[in-house]
Amino acid sequence: MRLAFFGDVMGRSGRTVLLEHLPRLRRRLKLDFVVVNGENAAGGFGITESICEALFDAGADVITTGNHAFDQRDDISLFDQEERLLRPANFPQDNPGRGSGLFKASADQHVLVVHVQGQRFMNPLDDPVPALEREMGGLGLGREAHAIIVDMHAEASSEKYSLAQYLDGRVSFVVGTHTHVPTADAQILPGGTAFQCDAGMCGDYDSVIGMEKSGPISRFVSKMPGNRLQPATGPGTACGVYVVTDDATGLASHIEPIQIGGRLIERQPAPVA
Repeated sequence: MRLAFFGDVMGRSGRTVLLEHLPRLRRRLKLDFVVVNGENAAGGFGITESICEALFDAGADVITTGNHAFDQRDDISLFDQEERLLRPANFPQDNPGRGSGLFKASADQHVLVVHVQGQRFMNPLDDPVPALEREMGGLGLGREAHAIIVDMHAEASSEKYSLAQYLDGRVSFVVGTHTHVPTADAQILPGGTAFQCDAGMCGDYDSVIGMEKSGPISRFVSKMPGNRLQPATGPGTACGVYVVTDDATGLASHIEPIQIGGRLIERQPAPVA
């Protein structure tokens, strides 16, 4: 299978660049399944129904979120209504929505997407490992699930690496989100699981992790609180990861970063046969 994952969509700039390029990428790379992290898509804080619809229309199959999942309070019910929108599985179990789903990629192929959040330097949550095991529910890679994608939304690189090594050989792909900076460590682990510590954001990189830079700089220098931070509005870069899996095993055979538009060095994968 040919999979793609795009990191945290940050405000209008991130939406614009991803909506522009995703339909073409889906065709050119012959993608079977696309996951997008959309937790910052609505002005940097949460996601709305209209944004979900736009991302699905552009080619996203599933949208994950993170610690800002419920920031748009008027749209919280969307997490119960839309099965393709996930919040972290280790949120309290009585929270709206779900932390995983088994989704159809084609007539005879299904993809399990599991979404968890880290604990280090984040709001207190349940341990992500038991939550992930619960959501996987014994589904076999290459059998009930022809691919398994895990979005680990975390601040600490060590947590992302630990989870990936723990799952090596059991899932197709572990990708980190939340830090908004694409890491240069795309790799296939010894057991056949693809991994990148952070996919990066879709947004304006002439910023401070996607926010208009004057506000964060002022806070950094003065140590004083300021006005609510606003997403940067310059040209965006769409950042993500392209993964190809073996149809027989569900394990990864290829991984490559995606960076298109904006300020970052362009990386456009060629289709893998």
